[in-house]
Amino acid sequence: MYCNEGGTHESVSVGRKRSHAESLLPIKPMKEHVLPITPPLKKPEEEVEEEVEEEELDDEDEERKLKRQRVRTREYFAELEKKMTICKPAPFDYDEEAIREREACNYSQKITLEMARAGKAPRAVRVYADGIYDLFHQGHARQLMQAKNLFPNVYLIVGVNSDAMTHERKGRTVMTEDERYEAVRHCRYVDEVITACPWTLDDEFLEKHKIDFVAHDDIPYTTGSATDVYAHIKARGMFVSTERTEGVSTSDVVSRIVKDYDVYVRRNLARGYSAKELNVSYINEKKYRLQNKIDDLKKKGKEMFEDIEGKRTDLIMKWEEKSREFIDAFLMLFGRDGRLTQYLTEKKDSVMMALSPPSSPKAGSQSSEDCSSPPAKTSRFDFSGRAGASLVDDDYSDDDDEEPESH
Repeated sequence: MYCNEGGTHESVSVGRKRSHAESLLPIKPMKEHVLPITPPLKKPEEEVEEEVEEEELDDEDEERKLKRQRVRTREYFAELEKKMTICKPAPFDYDEEAIREREACNYSQKITLEMARAGKAPRAVRVYADGIYDLFHQGHARQLMQAKNLFPNVYLIVGVNSDAMTHERKGRTVMTEDERYEAVRHCRYVDEVITACPWTLDDEFLEKHKIDFVAHDDIPYTTGSATDVYAHIKARGMFVSTERTEGVSTSDVVSRIVKDYDVYVRRNLARGYSAKELNVSYINEKKYRLQNKIDDLKKKGKEMFEDIEGKRTDLIMKWEEKSREFIDAFLMLFGRDGRLTQYLTEKKDSVMMALSPPSSPKAGSQSSEDCSSPPAKTSRFDFSGRAGASLVDDDYSDDDDEEPESH
């Protein structure tokens, strides 16, 4: 089949051309076969309603999922901010970060002590603790740690008194106020620091900083009067007690320094501080420096004696080793089973004969009855069978009674 110039379809068999007669015949156009379109089936009304309800439920589920996702995101960033406070110092109350946190707090939602302890507070619980924090030590850090862990979600605000107020109410401090502020804001449990905080807390201060609870040890804190500074806070039910660390306080640290005053002055003089910086007189300075020199000489002498003692110990050990070798050699030579003993045992008879020879017999002491007398001496050579044997005298007797013949 192919399409001619008129747009009609013509059918041509393969391998055969059309004849002239066939080309003159009109060609009928072919009808296009169109498939019938069936109308869509209508669903029952109940099924349509169910689908609508399912779509609504799906929308509600998506909204709930979105809300949950938002809550999780907020919790994540809240935890992240808490972790970030460990990596940087806490802000002051006038810093932008602290102001933003304070403005975001809905203080109209009052939190009771029961709600806070049960962990049902609708927001972070803002806990306040104050003090002088001079010579910041582990007792201070432990008190702030307790305040931070009073409730599940705590935003800890710490107030530090100024120098003027502290010197007026309690006495002179070792550290300046700026040093004390910096020491507190670098504690890991602190979220915010209030500088130059008041000695007594009033309602205006509590509302300004949106404070829910005040943390301090339960001992009544009185300075020059019988009234407890936290009495009205306790009356309002906003006081939460912490435990005091026994045996550790700023006064104890100062007492140790005063007790060993000379030691610390000599220590600082040895480290390069001048007498003027230490407020020491000229005579005391010379005395302390002389004591330092004496201590140095004592130290060097002690080290020298320890060195000599070590060398002496080495000498003693070497002498003991040599003495053991000498004793072993002596015993090997002169001991019971030594070489000299063996030699003397082997040569005992000859040595005894050499030391004590037998005595010679006396003349005329022999008798016929003595059988143990030695035989008469004879010549070593027998000449009796030879010529001239008569010329040889065979008698070698030592008898004194016989006199020699006179010729």
